[in-house]
Amino acid sequence: MNTPQGKLYLIPVPIAEVEHSQCLPELNRALLPTIRHFIVENVRSARRFLKAADRSVNIDALTFYELNKHTPEGSIEGFLTPIASGEDIGIISEAGCPAVADPGADVVAIAQRKGIEVIPLVGPSSILLALMGSGFNGQGFAFSGYLPIEDAKRQQAMKELEHRVRSRGETQIFIETPYRNVQLVEQLIRHCSPDLKLCIASGLTSEHAILQTKKLSAWRGHIPDIHKVPTIFLLGH
Repeated sequence: MNTPQGKLYLIPVPIAEVEHSQCLPELNRALLPTIRHFIVENVRSARRFLKAADRSVNIDALTFYELNKHTPEGSIEGFLTPIASGEDIGIISEAGCPAVADPGADVVAIAQRKGIEVIPLVGPSSILLALMGSGFNGQGFAFSGYLPIEDAKRQQAMKELEHRVRSRGETQIFIETPYRNVQLVEQLIRHCSPDLKLCIASGLTSEHAILQTKKLSAWRGHIPDIHKVPTIFLLGH
């Protein structure tokens, strides 16, 4: 008799320091103790997440496969080996939903190619939460990740984002390394039209969350304290 194939679960984690019950369904917590293999960005933070979710989880009995920019590309497929033996595997990112702006997408692509059942679980996505609260177009939008660092290329990218907002009515979503958040807003004010609207969504789901949409001209001189705070930026009208 053939052993049933395991499944690949995409397990969201909180995006702020809050109780798991505030942002994760009970189904997720109940499922965690049944999984013994996890693909994670960082083993230490993954262990901390699992223990916070359910103290009964025996961390030392689990197997972790680390997936980040240092992981050799050729080793990723091997992470899925337990599935052939009927073992389920969970993917855990550092924050939010796995495989969205996250290296977990590489594993999911392999799983899809191999016909492995992929099950995404419900949980917080800062990208979608920001879009929901921005007041911008939620039917046509694009996520661009990080903008270029080099000044000329960054300025050009900002102009292109503004063009897409005006020509397509498409909401433009992007992020920045947290210690450069304020600098990014200052550059947007400097290089884009003052009537273009910017939504700053910072520290979402935390008690200090900021979610405000204003024209760039209104942000001038009134940039909130978002230094080193995970933040999503949206341009729209």
